[in-house]
Amino acid sequence: MPNSLSSSCHSFYFFGDDRDALFEHADALQQTGDSHALRLRLDVTELSRIEEEQRNASLFGVQACYALVRNVDSASPKQGEYLLRLAQQTTSPHRLILCAPDIAWKKAMHKKMRALKTIEQQEFSMPSLHFFHAWLKDEVKKVGLHVDDDGLSMVAENLCGMRLAARQWIARLLLYKGDEHLPISLSVMTALLGEHVPDNLDDWVHQVAMRNASSLRLTHRLLYDQQVSEVHMHAWLSIRFQQLLMYRWHQSKRHPRALQAAKVFGSAVRLVPQESEQWQSQALMDVIEALQHAEILLKGASMEDKKIVLERLVFTMLRMSHHG
Repeated sequence: MPNSLSSSCHSFYFFGDDRDALFEHADALQQTGDSHALRLRLDVTELSRIEEEQRNASLFGVQACYALVRNVDSASPKQGEYLLRLAQQTTSPHRLILCAPDIAWKKAMHKKMRALKTIEQQEFSMPSLHFFHAWLKDEVKKVGLHVDDDGLSMVAENLCGMRLAARQWIARLLLYKGDEHLPISLSVMTALLGEHVPDNLDDWVHQVAMRNASSLRLTHRLLYDQQVSEVHMHAWLSIRFQQLLMYRWHQSKRHPRALQAAKVFGSAVRLVPQESEQWQSQALMDVIEALQHAEILLKGASMEDKKIVLERLVFTMLRMSHHG
């Protein structure tokens, strides 16, 4: 949250791709200040409540109203004009916090809000892996944990930009009672992250996304030799193809940060652009449909052998037309 609040600013506009940091900042700002203030968390469909509460006066005078609107990015043109007016009219003792995590960069309301000089503004861009690693290391240190350095680098790469998930992981680490004189090991850190990642799993996902025939042999090796869970492998494949589909979609909309908008993180940042060239949009949608069908077989009451279901899924994906 801000180190100091300007006495002349009572309206705040937060925007950008780093949703977790943005909301963490906004929540902290709403909680600071008058302990007796009315604190509202609203949708853009509930904006009239803000003015109502700002006008209400009790026997003891006006009660401060700290209103936080979490989805300004989905405001209609009419709602946008209302918010612009409200942002300029909010005065002491009230506070208005506007959050636009996925605002379209060319949206008219965003441009008008950025032009206002009377409100405090801040952009939250997705952090670099170096920055996120430093942040995570600091958070781990704050709670007094001693962890394996290589393991922390791996966790930072997997969770880059996802502060909430990182905090949940730290909470699980705190529940783990290890030897205080030894750092928590890589295997424990990985297990508490919720992902047991065999060395070849990341490579397997990439091979499938690149439509390489070798991915069939790798699928068999992971399933039979390393005994990796079919559901786990399916989940990793689903995440990557959702990223590919969203990346292609944001690219088509000429988004200046298509990878960030598609929530691509870790090693996938350098791989997804290359992988996306192997697929037309329709083919990607066909893959998503095939993944959904396979998920029903893997998680439902199907009598089919789960290993065969996954092998057949990969074979089907490799055979799909490049031109969708």
